[in-house]
Amino acid sequence: MRLFAAVLPPEEVTRELAAEVAVLKKLPGADGLRWTGRPGWHFTLAFYGEVDDELVPGLTARLERAASRTAPFELALCGGGQFGHGRALWTGADGDLRTLGLLADRAEAAARKAGVPMGEHRRYKAHLTVARSRDGIDARPYLEALHGFRSRTWTVGELALVRSNLPRSGVPGEQPRYEAVARKPLRAAG
Repeated sequence: MRLFAAVLPPEEVTRELAAEVAVLKKLPGADGLRWTGRPGWHFTLAFYGEVDDELVPGLTARLERAASRTAPFELALCGGGQFGHGRALWTGADGDLRTLGLLADRAEAAARKAGVPMGEHRRYKAHLTVARSRDGIDARPYLEALHGFRSRTWTVGELALVRSNLPRSGVPGEQPRYEAVARKPLRAAG
Protein backbone atom coordinates (compact mmCIF):
# COMPACT_ATOMS: atom_id res chain seq x y z
CA MET A 1 0.00 0.00 0.00
CA ARG A 2 1.18 3.54 -0.77
CA LEU A 3 1.82 5.36 2.54
CA PHE A 4 3.15 8.52 4.09
CA ALA A 5 3.28 10.08 7.56
CA ALA A 6 1.59 13.46 7.92
CA VAL A 7 0.24 16.25 10.07
CA LEU A 8 -3.38 16.94 9.15
CA PRO A 9 -4.73 20.45 9.77
CA PRO A 10 -8.07 20.64 11.59
CA GLU A 11 -11.31 21.46 9.77
CA GLU A 12 -11.43 25.12 10.85
CA VAL A 13 -7.95 25.68 9.38
CA THR A 14 -8.78 23.93 6.10
CA ARG A 15 -11.89 26.14 5.84
CA GLU A 16 -9.65 29.22 6.07
CA LEU A 17 -7.32 27.79 3.43
CA ALA A 18 -10.29 26.95 1.19
CA ALA A 19 -11.34 30.62 1.30
CA GLU A 20 -7.82 31.68 0.32
CA VAL A 21 -7.66 29.12 -2.51
CA ALA A 22 -11.01 30.41 -3.82
CA VAL A 23 -9.32 33.81 -4.24
CA LEU A 24 -6.32 32.22 -5.98
CA LYS A 25 -8.61 30.39 -8.41
CA LYS A 26 -9.89 33.75 -9.68
CA LEU A 27 -6.41 34.85 -10.82
CA PRO A 28 -5.57 34.78 -14.55
CA GLY A 29 -4.35 31.34 -15.64
CA ALA A 30 -5.72 29.57 -12.57
CA ASP A 31 -7.90 27.30 -14.71
CA GLY A 32 -4.71 25.74 -16.09
CA LEU A 33 -3.65 24.49 -12.66
CA ARG A 34 -4.60 21.22 -10.97
CA TRP A 35 -5.85 22.32 -7.58
CA THR A 36 -5.60 19.95 -4.65
CA GLY A 37 -8.80 19.57 -2.69
CA ARG A 38 -9.35 19.73 1.04
CA PRO A 39 -9.00 15.95 1.52
CA GLY A 40 -5.45 16.23 0.14
CA TRP A 41 -4.26 19.06 2.36
CA HIS A 42 -1.59 17.82 4.72
CA PHE A 43 2.01 18.36 5.77
CA THR A 44 3.88 15.27 4.61
CA LEU A 45 6.44 14.30 7.25
CA ALA A 46 7.90 11.28 5.44
CA PHE A 47 6.87 9.67 2.16
CA TYR A 48 7.18 5.88 2.20
CA GLY A 49 5.82 4.93 -1.22
CA GLU A 50 4.65 1.35 -1.69
CA VAL A 51 5.03 -0.51 1.61
CA ASP A 52 4.68 -4.28 1.85
CA ASP A 53 1.68 -5.24 3.96
CA GLU A 54 3.82 -7.26 6.38
CA LEU A 55 5.88 -4.13 7.24
CA VAL A 56 2.85 -1.96 8.12
CA PRO A 57 2.35 -3.22 11.72
CA GLY A 58 6.02 -2.59 12.56
CA LEU A 59 5.91 0.83 10.90
CA THR A 60 2.74 1.72 12.82
CA ALA A 61 4.33 0.67 16.12
CA ARG A 62 7.45 2.70 15.44
CA LEU A 63 5.38 5.74 14.47
CA GLU A 64 3.49 5.38 17.74
CA ARG A 65 6.82 5.42 19.58
CA ALA A 66 7.96 8.49 17.60
CA ALA A 67 4.70 10.29 18.41
CA SER A 68 4.96 9.38 22.11
CA ARG A 69 8.38 11.04 22.23
CA THR A 70 7.08 14.31 20.74
CA ALA A 71 5.15 16.92 22.69
CA PRO A 72 2.13 18.62 21.08
CA PHE A 73 3.12 21.88 19.40
CA GLU A 74 1.63 25.01 17.82
CA LEU A 75 1.37 25.45 14.06
CA ALA A 76 -0.36 27.76 11.56
CA LEU A 77 -0.54 27.90 7.78
CA CYS A 78 1.37 30.90 6.53
CA GLY A 79 2.42 32.55 3.26
CA GLY A 80 3.29 30.60 0.16
CA GLY A 81 5.99 29.35 -2.14
CA GLN A 82 6.71 27.25 -5.18
CA PHE A 83 8.80 24.30 -6.25
CA GLY A 84 10.08 23.58 -9.75
CA HIS A 85 9.57 27.03 -11.31
CA GLY A 86 5.83 27.04 -10.77
CA ARG A 87 5.18 23.30 -10.98
CA ALA A 88 3.94 23.16 -7.38
CA LEU A 89 2.33 25.99 -5.44
CA TRP A 90 2.14 25.67 -1.67
CA THR A 91 1.40 27.37 1.61
CA GLY A 92 3.94 27.07 4.37
CA ALA A 93 3.94 26.77 8.13
CA ASP A 94 4.62 29.07 11.03
CA GLY A 95 4.96 28.16 14.67
CA ASP A 96 7.14 25.49 16.24
CA LEU A 97 8.94 24.47 13.05
CA ARG A 98 11.76 22.90 15.06
CA THR A 99 9.38 20.32 16.56
CA LEU A 100 7.68 19.79 13.18
CA GLY A 101 11.10 19.05 11.65
CA LEU A 102 11.97 16.74 14.56
CA LEU A 103 8.71 14.84 14.04
CA ALA A 104 9.53 14.52 10.33
CA ASP A 105 12.97 13.12 11.19
CA ARG A 106 11.41 10.67 13.63
CA ALA A 107 8.83 9.55 11.04
CA GLU A 108 11.63 8.85 8.57
CA ALA A 109 13.71 7.02 11.18
CA ALA A 110 10.66 4.94 12.15
CA ALA A 111 10.37 3.71 8.58
CA ARG A 112 14.05 2.83 8.31
CA LYS A 113 13.91 0.90 11.60
CA ALA A 114 10.76 -0.93 10.41
CA GLY A 115 12.57 -2.05 7.26
CA VAL A 116 10.81 0.29 4.82
CA PRO A 117 13.25 1.18 2.02
CA MET A 118 13.82 4.94 2.12
CA GLY A 119 15.61 7.03 -0.43
CA GLU A 120 18.21 9.64 0.29
CA HIS A 121 17.49 11.84 3.31
CA ARG A 122 16.43 15.37 2.38
CA ARG A 123 16.22 18.44 4.57
CA TYR A 124 12.58 18.85 5.62
CA LYS A 125 10.67 21.79 4.10
CA ALA A 126 7.23 22.25 5.68
CA HIS A 127 4.67 22.85 2.94
CA LEU A 128 1.09 22.01 2.05
CA THR A 129 0.56 21.75 -1.73
CA VAL A 130 -2.44 23.67 -3.06
CA ALA A 131 -1.88 23.38 -6.84
CA ARG A 132 0.31 21.74 -9.48
CA SER A 133 1.17 22.48 -13.09
CA ARG A 134 2.72 20.16 -15.66
CA ASP A 135 4.58 22.91 -17.46
CA GLY A 136 5.28 25.40 -14.70
CA ILE A 137 3.69 28.82 -14.40
CA ASP A 138 4.59 32.36 -13.46
CA ALA A 139 3.81 31.93 -9.78
CA ARG A 140 4.33 35.57 -8.80
CA PRO A 141 0.62 36.57 -8.70
CA TYR A 142 -0.18 33.54 -6.55
CA LEU A 143 2.75 34.14 -4.21
CA GLU A 144 1.76 37.80 -3.87
CA ALA A 145 -1.79 36.75 -3.00
CA LEU A 146 -0.54 34.19 -0.45
CA HIS A 147 2.00 36.61 1.07
CA GLY A 148 -0.36 37.92 3.75
CA PHE A 149 -2.19 34.64 4.37
CA ARG A 150 -2.04 33.22 7.87
CA SER A 151 -4.50 30.74 9.35
CA ARG A 152 -5.45 30.48 12.96
CA THR A 153 -2.92 28.65 15.13
CA TRP A 154 -3.75 25.14 16.26
CA THR A 155 -2.11 22.58 18.50
CA VAL A 156 -0.79 19.60 16.57
CA GLY A 157 -1.77 16.65 18.70
CA GLU A 158 -1.26 13.63 16.46
CA LEU A 159 0.78 12.06 13.70
CA ALA A 160 -1.20 10.29 10.96
CA LEU A 161 -0.21 7.35 8.79
CA VAL A 162 -2.02 8.01 5.53
CA ARG A 163 -2.78 5.72 2.61
CA SER A 164 -2.78 7.34 -0.81
CA ASN A 165 -5.02 5.77 -3.44
CA LEU A 166 -3.93 7.05 -6.83
CA PRO A 167 -6.50 7.85 -9.54
CA ARG A 168 -7.27 4.92 -11.81
CA SER A 169 -10.15 6.12 -13.95
CA GLY A 170 -8.07 8.14 -16.37
CA VAL A 171 -10.50 11.05 -15.98
CA PRO A 172 -8.53 14.33 -16.24
CA GLY A 173 -8.34 16.16 -12.94
CA GLU A 174 -9.23 13.16 -10.81
CA GLN A 175 -7.60 13.51 -7.39
CA PRO A 176 -5.93 10.85 -5.27
CA ARG A 177 -8.00 9.64 -2.34
CA TYR A 178 -6.44 9.79 1.12
CA GLU A 179 -7.31 7.62 4.08
CA ALA A 180 -5.78 7.89 7.56
CA VAL A 181 -5.04 4.27 8.48
CA ALA A 182 -3.56 5.15 11.89
CA ARG A 183 -3.53 8.21 14.12
CA LYS A 184 -0.98 8.35 16.92
CA PRO A 185 -1.26 10.97 19.68
CA LEU A 186 1.70 13.21 20.45
CA ARG A 187 2.74 13.17 24.07
CA ALA A 188 6.28 13.67 25.29
CA ALA A 189 7.16 10.71 27.46
CA GLY A 190 8.15 11.93 30.90
